[in-house]
Amino acid sequence: MTASATQLTAGRPWGAGRLAPYPTTVRRPHATVTVDPDTQLGVFLDGRGQVIEMGKHGTSSGTETNTTTNSDSAPDQGHDQDSEQD
Repeated sequence: MTASATQLTAGRPWGAGRLAPYPTTVRRPHATVTVDPDTQLGVFLDGRGQVIEMGKHGTSSGTETNTTTNSDSAPDQGHDQDSEQD
């Protein structure tokens, strides 16, 4: 190989035109999160090590039902889904 064959030409990466600034960030009041060994829930602590409340969140559940038709020849399968959130 000659010296000219091993040289690379600097160019702009193809994805550089797709870059955008990060969105504005929001500072959260907690400093660390640990797991309570008894409840297995996250415990949020502030910078002084005091427990802080991070608010409540909802729960959700869902069900899915499989259906099969024409099982004596080529089966045709489908399914139904529903969900519930509070």
